[in-house]
Amino acid sequence: MTDSETKPAVVCVFCGSVPGNSPVHMQAARALAEEFHKHNVQLVYGGGTTGLMGEVARALVSLSGPKAVHGIIPRALVKVATVNGMRAHTEGQVGAKVAGKTAERVVDSVDAVKADGIPESEYGMTTIVADMHTRKRLMAEKVLEGGPGSGFVSLAGGFGTIEEVMEMTTWNQLGIHKVGVVLLNINGYWDGLLAWVRNAVKEGYISASNGEILAEAKDVSEVWPKLRAYQVSNGRMQLNWGEE
Repeated sequence: MTDSETKPAVVCVFCGSVPGNSPVHMQAARALAEEFHKHNVQLVYGGGTTGLMGEVARALVSLSGPKAVHGIIPRALVKVATVNGMRAHTEGQVGAKVAGKTAERVVDSVDAVKADGIPESEYGMTTIVADMHTRKRLMAEKVLEGGPGSGFVSLAGGFGTIEEVMEMTTWNQLGIHKVGVVLLNINGYWDGLLAWVRNAVKEGYISASNGEILAEAKDVSEVWPKLRAYQVSNGRMQLNWGEE
């Protein structure tokens, strides 16, 4: 076996920082963590400790340990995407000095993550970065360093979630990466987006082969098989992106 084949898969999960109105999405987050544990998958996610973000991270840490989870969050979002930060935000204390949960073991740089002896927490490892662009690039880099089955998965979420999953879909089309992008379509949450993709193919704005880049899983049990079986589209661009 090659080194890449023996590496654990790294999957980036995009999802909401709130639980939503239906409990099925929080249940899906926990079930996805169980699937990751079963298949020795490491999680990269947006670093929040609330909502679906916090649920999938906490659940996987409880099963696989803190080294299986790496959260990446922009400094500005620490104030609203962590438990203490969200409390201060909702109580109108956004200006208060909030550093997130003490147990969150946040660090200030990517280099620090590689050092030994970083405290562990119920949410795994957390890296604080300067901005959203750095966050997304670092999450993608972690995925591309992983073994077979690495890729991107989206649970339910809002504007940020759809923006992230569509950017990774676009990067696939442009040839920046060649790993799977899976929508976990629980209770038809992503039906509207999938309908748009089909219509864009029909109208000629997306090729039929590229219309398959964004895969659908209707049940958590389908996610890992779809990531493992993912095949690149014949229609994706063959561009030279250097170190991307």
